[in-house]
Amino acid sequence: MDPTGLVIFLVIGAVAGWLAGLLMRGGGFGLLGNIVVGIIGAVIGGYAFGLLGIAAGGLIGSIVTATVGAVILLFIVGLLKKAT
Repeated sequence: MDPTGLVIFLVIGAVAGWLAGLLMRGGGFGLLGNIVVGIIGAVIGGYAFGLLGIAAGGLIGSIVTATVGAVILLFIVGLLKKAT
């Protein structure tokens, strides 16, 4: 991956994590936390969209996919926190 691609990847992760934080608990997780949540969310969202047969392309599609995955991630983490 070239440096430009890496920066775009990190920015998409940060934006997706921040959006998911706003949707799920009313705030972000800091820059590093947003990036981590967004990147993990991108994997989850890509998998979930793949199961549904939805292909999301382009910058906006990538952000939407990562955000949906991050929301799923935060929902599952919230359920696990309540269970303990």
